[in-house]
Amino acid sequence: MKRLIAGVLIAAVVALASIAVATGETRLLGHPDIEALVVALLLGMIVRFFWRPGATFEPGIRFAGKELLELSIVLLGVSVDLPLLVRAGPALAVAIVSIVAVGLGVGVLIARALGLQPRLAILVATGNAICGNSAIAAVAPVVGANADDVASSIAFTAVLGVIMVLTLPLLIGPLALSNYQYGVVAGMSVYAVPQVLAATFPVSQLSGEVGTLVKLVRVLMLGPVVLFLSLASRRIARREGAAPRLALSKLVPWFIIGFILLAVLRSTGIIPAVVAAPVRELSRWLTIIAMAALGLGVDLRSVARAGTRVSLTVVTSLVALLLMSVAMIALLGIH
Repeated sequence: MKRLIAGVLIAAVVALASIAVATGETRLLGHPDIEALVVALLLGMIVRFFWRPGATFEPGIRFAGKELLELSIVLLGVSVDLPLLVRAGPALAVAIVSIVAVGLGVGVLIARALGLQPRLAILVATGNAICGNSAIAAVAPVVGANADDVASSIAFTAVLGVIMVLTLPLLIGPLALSNYQYGVVAGMSVYAVPQVLAATFPVSQLSGEVGTLVKLVRVLMLGPVVLFLSLASRRIARREGAAPRLALSKLVPWFIIGFILLAVLRSTGIIPAVVAAPVRELSRWLTIIAMAALGLGVDLRSVARAGTRVSLTVVTSLVALLLMSVAMIALLGIH
């Protein structure tokens, strides 16, 4: 715990500053144009640009950006109304699975067309289609990717994710999206869970809940994808003298199970409404702290070191994923 205190405190200070900024916006404008979630992410990145946290702070920052975030997602399940979220019925499930499958295939084709090596193409495509850095980290050992491939895949993701958080809400008007539809689009197209939270909750509570649920279902697809790639690459790995190792613990992250469990308990009335409000507020605070920590972990200079082909692949794949998500909503009649 002593190793974590310094880093968590730094993230908490950035989070408090972000809340102060959002509060100032509310007093001046009547509402925050940029919510505390997004401010925390941006402010953390700005701090990191001028000051690189040393060994004293890094463990706590990593803890805040991962474990605290996962805990906040679990607690968010208390505020989810499952009957409302599943009103689209099987159409939503079909859309999620289809987007992940097609997005993965399209991403690999784009990457290969731009000249990326097969392993790097798989890493970039998986990160786009499922859950960003987490998917890349899970798939890398399965396909035998080296450290350079992993670094190249991750380098552009964080910064582009922030751009998505800031710009995606601007599409609501031109595309005439309802709050429910916007949550689906964000959940299907934004890279990571925290970025989905930052892109949706400032729009509406419904958008945030729908986006979180859709994103977590996308994350669940990591299990089948990792299993498939593990089986498909076993022959290649044997030729290279190393059998791929399948980490079963990565197939279904614990926080997804916790989120679904609490959502079921809340929807069935086992957890009363009077409990949901304070737990939701605690989840919001933990999420803001986690956003600050994630921002502190983003090195803007890494973008300059990312290859042009990787960057172009990520951007092109993201645009394709976004277009497919909007088309799928119209095709399946999700309202």
